[in-house]
Amino acid sequence: MSNKAVFLDRDGVINPLVYNPATGEYESPHKPEDFLLYPFAEKSLRLLKDAGFIITVVSNQPSYAKGKTSLENIKAVEKTLEDFSAEHGGLIDKSFYCYHHPNGIVPEYTRSCACRKPGTLFLEQAKTEFNLDPAQCWFTGDRDSDIECGRRFGCRTIKIDNPHSAKNSGCIEADYHAKNLFDAAKIIVEYTASKNYMERRQTNDTRRVHTAVFA
Repeated sequence: MSNKAVFLDRDGVINPLVYNPATGEYESPHKPEDFLLYPFAEKSLRLLKDAGFIITVVSNQPSYAKGKTSLENIKAVEKTLEDFSAEHGGLIDKSFYCYHHPNGIVPEYTRSCACRKPGTLFLEQAKTEFNLDPAQCWFTGDRDSDIECGRRFGCRTIKIDNPHSAKNSGCIEADYHAKNLFDAAKIIVEYTASKNYMERRQTNDTRRVHTAVFA
């Protein structure tokens, strides 16, 4: 039996983006003290877990490749989220991070790759590891690259309408829109419950027809 998963972008979805005065833009946190969870993050993840979804974070993290922070800082931020997940019963099953960028300045991380979204390499790896059915999966993110990644993989998509991500979104239409992760989680759970109800109803209708035929 295949499993279902929710793929989540991290920055701007689970945690707020951080203003970088050097660039004048909102970006990923560059050090662990800048990493803060949205207040609705825990209940959103728990809602999805309780509904039977595997939760996977899929995030592009090119700041080291671009020379904006150290790789140690990036991994310390990742560990902060891992610790939060562990402290709350393992809310996140797996995290995938791409450190590459085609226009970076650190040679070993400057290249085009299959793992950088909208590439689907990490989703394909999760599909194999967790025996996922893409048709039962969702991708939730705040950028066009997230939505394109989900569409390429064959799952449903939800766009988080984060104003700080507006310059990187708006060109690719998602299946649904949500103002934050908790709203997205409710959309996913309600859709799944409705779909399961309709499938059970169709099965019961079929059984009744067969009973009538052979009665």
